Amino acid sequence: MVKEITRDIKQLDHAKRHLTASITTLNHLHMLVGGVDTLESLTRRRQYADVANLLQGVVNVLEHFNKYMAIPQIRQLADKVKKIQGELGVQILSDFEEAFANASKPIGNQKQLTEACLVVNVLEPKVKKDLLKWFVKLQLSEYLHLFQENQDIAWLDKIDRRYAWIKRALVEYEEKYGRMFPAEWEVSERICVEFCNITRDELSKLMQKRSTEIEVKLLLFSIQRTTNFETLITKRFSGTTLLPPGEATSPVDVNVLEETKEDEDAGVDNPFEEGQIEMKTAMKAQQSPFQGIISGCFESHLHIYIQSQDQNLSELIERFVADFKTNGPPRVESEQGGAIFPSCADLFVYYKKCMVQCSQLSTGTPLLSLTSTFQKYLRIYAMRLLSGTLPKAVVNTPSVSSLNISTLLKEGLKDSSTEVTRFTSKEQFLVCSILCTAEYCLETTQQLEGKLREKINTDLRNKVDLTNEVDLFHNVIANCIHLLVQDLEALCEPALTAMNKVNWSVVEAVGDQSSYVTAVTSHIKQVLPNIRDNLASARKYFTQFCIKFVNSFIPQFVNHLYRCKPISTVGAEQLLLDTHSLKTVLLDLPSIGSQVARKAPASFTKIVVNGISWRHHNLQNHFCFCHPFDYYLGKTSWCFSGDL
Repeated sequence: MVKEITRDIKQLDHAKRHLTASITTLNHLHMLVGGVDTLESLTRRRQYADVANLLQGVVNVLEHFNKYMAIPQIRQLADKVKKIQGELGVQILSDFEEAFANASKPIGNQKQLTEACLVVNVLEPKVKKDLLKWFVKLQLSEYLHLFQENQDIAWLDKIDRRYAWIKRALVEYEEKYGRMFPAEWEVSERICVEFCNITRDELSKLMQKRSTEIEVKLLLFSIQRTTNFETLITKRFSGTTLLPPGEATSPVDVNVLEETKEDEDAGVDNPFEEGQIEMKTAMKAQQSPFQGIISGCFESHLHIYIQSQDQNLSELIERFVADFKTNGPPRVESEQGGAIFPSCADLFVYYKKCMVQCSQLSTGTPLLSLTSTFQKYLRIYAMRLLSGTLPKAVVNTPSVSSLNISTLLKEGLKDSSTEVTRFTSKEQFLVCSILCTAEYCLETTQQLEGKLREKINTDLRNKVDLTNEVDLFHNVIANCIHLLVQDLEALCEPALTAMNKVNWSVVEAVGDQSSYVTAVTSHIKQVLPNIRDNLASARKYFTQFCIKFVNSFIPQFVNHLYRCKPISTVGAEQLLLDTHSLKTVLLDLPSIGSQVARKAPASFTKIVVNGISWRHHNLQNHFCFCHPFDYYLGKTSWCFSGDL
């Protein structure tokens, strides 16, 4: 019943929808037919402003007939619209060519051409691309003629003229035709980009042919002028024409650039301190697409720059060596310990400038080549300025026959010890200065390696390895410590030798410490304060010196102790008392003569205690072969109780 009642209503609804669709389609068809006829008329009369408004509407209406393209009349209209679009593209390009045919005459129909650009926006993208390509080529035709490779002004020494020309050309374009093209077309940027591409290709070919004429000063001059120009256009243009659609560049903060430059010029103690180059590394990701658009052509010739830096560094090292021979080691200007060679700071400052300059030119293979050059001269510096200037330790031990044993026991080793040749205070200071300089070089080399890894391309990062150079500076430090230890050992050796020449079997009573102990203590007190003061800025290496000395001296002392034969019970007691006295001196080694009471490092104390204590029983066993054990143990155990 309900279906029968509503059946007629449904039929009426369907009829209404169909009738509405038919009327709408007929209206669209009427608009399409009228629009096509009007477009043909407007196109012939070159009324581009009206064409731009109407063409977009016709194209939109035509989209409604996509499902009716099988109908011949509709297909015919669609073909006619397509034909009109094609004719418009050809006609507009022809109008532009005709308008610019005579460069000496001003363009009279500039308004018409401006309206034609609005039509181009509606046409296929290819029309716009062809028009812009033609116009950009026209604007740069004079440049191609003036700067042909056979022209004198085309060479690198006059590269400024290229950039001056494009600046004038862009200003002229903005004044004459800036309002002709829509702003979103970025015509100025397109002209500049094409200029950059042409310049890069032309310079590449020119430098390839005249490579023998390129000198480092000319190369750096050209690169500097080119990078300055790239910086200028980076500030002027956004670079949207160089990026895929939808991407945009972040603006470069000019203030940051200026602050970074000021930071480069400022003097710093360590040129590779954290934060000095971090800003430039962070800005790397924000580089404009114009960065390197021309200067990239110089990368294949940067080996000239690397060779020049190699020569400059060679001359710098020679100057350092000459200065050292003339002026000697640096003077102490503060109480901070041994002075660091000023030449090493100069070397690393020069390294920093080279690294920054080269990374601005290229972060690829040239920077890796520069790294190899850095490594070469770090090794040369370590060998010639550090290891090569270390004083030679020569020790002349006095002959045993000249020693008066009774005098040694009563008056010590004052006269005989003066015959030992040892480091002078200046030589001792020089060794400490070399040690401090090597420490500075070691730490700065590690930071240099980190900065080079940050700047170089990712695929080359693993090839930056300064481990061998760091090890070389470690070896210099070890050699310095060894020389200082050797010098102090040589000073103490006559006293230990005198101990072996004493007839310990006739010693009648245990007294104060023996004269050889007094002599050893005197030498230590004479040398240690100077070394500690000279190594105040390298405290950990002073501790290493103390550790190496006790590790060497204790076995040497015990070895001499075993040679004391024959020996009486009293003599054994005296030697054990001397051992305890020496142990007390050695425990106080790091702070001897210091005005500041400072506890020795626990590691050092452990080495001294263990180094002497474990030999306690060996000494007892050695001495007890000649004496009753009970008597010997009862008389001597007090020397080692608690402390040993």
